[in-house]
Amino acid sequence: MARKTKAALIGCGNISGAHGDGYKAIVDYVDIAYCVDLIPERAEQRKAQYGNAGTVCLTDYREMLRDPSVDVVSVCLPNYLHAPVTIDCLNAGKHVLCEKPAAMNYAEALSMKEAADRNGKILNIGVVNRFNRGVEAVREVILSGGLGEVYQIYCSFRAFRSIPALGGWFTTKAQSGGGALIDWGVHFLDLINYCMDNPRPRTVSAVCHSKLAADMRDYQYRSMHAGPPKYDGVYDVEEYVTGLIRTDGPALTFNGAWAQNIDESAMFIEFMGTKGGIKLDYGSHYTLYTTRNGEFVAERSKFDIPNHFLAEIRAFVDSAARGEKIRSNIDNVLVTAQTMDEIYRSAAEGREVTVE
Repeated sequence: MARKTKAALIGCGNISGAHGDGYKAIVDYVDIAYCVDLIPERAEQRKAQYGNAGTVCLTDYREMLRDPSVDVVSVCLPNYLHAPVTIDCLNAGKHVLCEKPAAMNYAEALSMKEAADRNGKILNIGVVNRFNRGVEAVREVILSGGLGEVYQIYCSFRAFRSIPALGGWFTTKAQSGGGALIDWGVHFLDLINYCMDNPRPRTVSAVCHSKLAADMRDYQYRSMHAGPPKYDGVYDVEEYVTGLIRTDGPALTFNGAWAQNIDESAMFIEFMGTKGGIKLDYGSHYTLYTTRNGEFVAERSKFDIPNHFLAEIRAFVDSAARGEKIRSNIDNVLVTAQTMDEIYRSAAEGREVTVE
């Protein structure tokens, strides 16, 4: 019988549950050997959910790195820890799946890639939409020429009064790298880059707003994941971002909001082509608009959409076993990190910037 792959979870907060579910779905050939968290109770909880009698709970991930039997690691930590912890794991000879965003900025993401290449290890990023069946179907339509030339893309990632963990690391720029863009927008930008085969950004013009929670105690909210609020904390990131990106392919415009004073959620991407257009509902199905035999046609996609987190974890374990770079590899995600850097630079400087 083949030896099981041994996995470790570093960080046992909310998102680690999706990773744990993924590993549990392939328990026939993967064991979670370690659960690591600064809060011991959280590590013990994940062990109870996803581990076994042999699973070890730790508060210091560096103890796990000394175990040569660990093959793969999921890094599920706050953004400011992504680069240093991932690089430590790669240097210790582990394959890594690091949650999104890859890092706080493009420079950190590049250092992670360099560590993966130097050590000959796989580094995937948690760009889970690349494993979503709806996204895969849209990519197939676009790359097969079904929309003609795609010349304009618009995406919206907006919600009503839902700033996460106000006052905590999500809203502290030194720990998160940013707000709505780096938290939600990263998924939309990466999805678009995947569907369009990574067009290169040329210029960026963007504006960020940090208004609604400027007085944290006065901020009223509908929901707050990763909460509750810490009113003695920091709020110095954007809850709203808007911009225009010119690429060597289509132009992209976007609006994103953790919080806005419009009580609606708008989560979608529109691809405009010369032969047709697609509106993709985030995480779900799409509608194709085109003409056929002199008639206007609107077709809604109809297929099952399996759990993309399970597909992501399975693909990671398989890619690590083969030593093969796949769609979620750091190499394919760098352009998204670079683009977010330029969005923040444009907003900070109050002008359009050229991407070098």
